[in-house]
Amino acid sequence: MLVVPVRKADSSAAVPVAAVPAEIGAEVASFLSESGQLAKPGQAESWKRPLRTPTKIVFAGVGSGDETGWRLAGAAISRQAAKDATIAIVVPEDLAPEALRGLAEGLWLAEYKYRLRENKPEEVRLLASAEVLCADTPERQSVLKTASAVASLTNFARDLTNTPSLIKTPEWFTEQVVSRAEAMPGVSATVRDPKQLADDGFGGILAVGGGSAHSPRLVELSWNPPNATEHIVFAGKGITYDTGGVDIKPPDAMLLMRKDMSGAAAVCAIVLAAAQLNLPFRVTALAPLAENMVSGSSWRSGDVVRHYGGLTSEIHNTDAEGRVVLADVLAYAFANLEPDVLIDISTLTGAGRVSLGPKIASMFTASDELAATLSDAAREAGESVWRMPLADEYAKDVIADLGDFNNAAGNPGAITAALYLREFVGPARDKWAHFDLSAPAWSETDDGELVRGATGWGVRTMVRWLLARAG
Repeated sequence: MLVVPVRKADSSAAVPVAAVPAEIGAEVASFLSESGQLAKPGQAESWKRPLRTPTKIVFAGVGSGDETGWRLAGAAISRQAAKDATIAIVVPEDLAPEALRGLAEGLWLAEYKYRLRENKPEEVRLLASAEVLCADTPERQSVLKTASAVASLTNFARDLTNTPSLIKTPEWFTEQVVSRAEAMPGVSATVRDPKQLADDGFGGILAVGGGSAHSPRLVELSWNPPNATEHIVFAGKGITYDTGGVDIKPPDAMLLMRKDMSGAAAVCAIVLAAAQLNLPFRVTALAPLAENMVSGSSWRSGDVVRHYGGLTSEIHNTDAEGRVVLADVLAYAFANLEPDVLIDISTLTGAGRVSLGPKIASMFTASDELAATLSDAAREAGESVWRMPLADEYAKDVIADLGDFNNAAGNPGAITAALYLREFVGPARDKWAHFDLSAPAWSETDDGELVRGATGWGVRTMVRWLLARAG
């Protein structure tokens, strides 16, 4: 199969028709002249040529030819080529590195599938290789190496998130991450079991996980290269299943609660990507893992939970559990890890979806510089964020009567949740950012480089941000 990218404005080939094999150049030119909106990014049309070579030509729109357009084109090509063994993609000889990265990420991300059942014959992919027809240079090889690491570890986060919670206990999640870490030089993993969590004072994680037969864990994953210039710490909510606890969710709201550990999956994948790309930072992931279940040992509304470091939460709702486990690890990070930047990623509130819809993550930070660089990274990586206010006029609502803080201060829900978390980062507030991504962690449809199911949101953005920070 041959692929010809098409750019916006005049629906002309993004490469000269002369670059296409001579025997089909006239056919390609004729097809393009009769096409309407073919250049729309991500739009693709195929033209079958039985008994001829190539047997099929695909025209894929790249829009204006920026990285986003090429990423969407790559995704469309991946779907069009599912039944082909090999494909060749014609590109401009001067294809920009970022365009090649977008193309490669789109190809690799869109081909992802998660299945427990055996694939039906019509679902089996044949595509084994894609050849990009351009000169091989060290710069392009470097770009492809980066794209491969990002895509493969985004897909690792997707695998963890898509796995049903009958399998995905805190212990199982721990085993998957530690197994990956052991295979990667320079990455270390520390796992705290319930006894160690109790000895060290992680009362939030223990409270949330106390109602489950599957005990909680805390994974600390670290890439620490020689002469590291900074320490970047990521914390990710890891609720492997969320019933809501005693304040139980309605049945429909529980259906996708296997995704409530998306943040933990993302932060672990980010550390592994940093190691694979040999980034010059110490990068640590903190993944507090627990099942929020209902039993005789469940925590209750009205309880007061003591967190790592001594601050307490008065529990007003056991379905506001993610912030309670994150409070432990944010306090731990501040007290022990001396982070230059501290970022948490979590499927925290339904209010985020109400505010920004299904595709955009909420971002909270007091630092304008951090907000700008993270927003730039998200845009370039193809993930959407919107900065939300840390509105101090609601800070009083987070204060509790019996404990220090109320874990469910109410509306505006995404803002009060962020304000609650802010209380646990101490004086590190100006170098902390919080991402609330309950909605964009999951895609209901195949959409561009996303496929139905877990998106792995955050891996692409944070690796892009780390690369930019490395210069």
